[in-house]
Amino acid sequence: MVMGAVLAGWLTGCSGCGEQKKGEEESAPYEQQSPRFDADSAMQFVADQCAFGPRVMNSAAHDSCANYLANQFERLGAKVTTQEADLKLYDGTKVAACNIIASYRTDLPTRILLCAHWDSRPWADQDEDEAVQHEPIDGANDGASGVAVLLEVARQLQQQGPSVGVDLICFDAEDCGMPEWDQKDADSDHSNTWCLGAQYWSQNLHVKGYQARFGLLLDMVGGMNTVMRKEVFSMREVPSLVDRVWSTGQLLGFGNIFVNEMGGGVTDDHIQVMRTGIPCIDIIGSDKEKGSFSTTWHTQQDNIQHIDREVLRAVGQTVLEVVYTEK
Repeated sequence: MVMGAVLAGWLTGCSGCGEQKKGEEESAPYEQQSPRFDADSAMQFVADQCAFGPRVMNSAAHDSCANYLANQFERLGAKVTTQEADLKLYDGTKVAACNIIASYRTDLPTRILLCAHWDSRPWADQDEDEAVQHEPIDGANDGASGVAVLLEVARQLQQQGPSVGVDLICFDAEDCGMPEWDQKDADSDHSNTWCLGAQYWSQNLHVKGYQARFGLLLDMVGGMNTVMRKEVFSMREVPSLVDRVWSTGQLLGFGNIFVNEMGGGVTDDHIQVMRTGIPCIDIIGSDKEKGSFSTTWHTQQDNIQHIDREVLRAVGQTVLEVVYTEK
């Protein structure tokens, strides 16, 4: 993903909102309705993906991880559909991509879409060391963390069926946009070189006429020193859904992660999902102090050593709560 041209200031919301006023009765504590999200299990799912090596298309690591993901979802009771497609990168390189869709309660017409990308960046173009900028990255946070949350969500869906249908999509070819070192004109729009797997899915839905009430995209949701800020395009298109997710996170006690602040606009898979008519928001992590993406973003430091299980837990439990409170 890449920061879009439309950016909002890093605006802090009303820090006093929600504080109890003198004389008011203390409200009853929120009662969680979803099963417990196991952060240790999610951490293991991150490690499992990274163990294959960088999940770059046209590589053995990519193909092995695709099989792993499909097998894991099947083991967790999902109906699994794979979309294989021959795509072209920004420079014309042909790549074999694979979107992986895991569906629960296929008998129910009312559906929710949860998604993340599973590929890792082929180039560490943001690394300070120029010697490694052409090398692929592990993508522990940028890719594997979102998929790990989906896998742990799937494990809970198998044990306790929700009242709505749920489709989990692992998009491929998200992180193969034009690298910074190959951009001749910084002002040119390279947004169509990103999110190729989601672009393909949006034009070739896995179920004819597929619709969902809404979608939640998870991206970089496990990094250290990470918070979730409200993404610009999500707020512009589906502010009520953003507010619902952030309010849910805060009710669950994760107000330190789901902060009441605006983030930037991001070219990400949710844009492609919305082009199908499905409202979709981007739950995407950013650095707590700097406001921009994590300091490990598109660098060789995006590895398992920089994953925070508590951030995974905050996002995963919030997503589960949204799913299990949908009627």
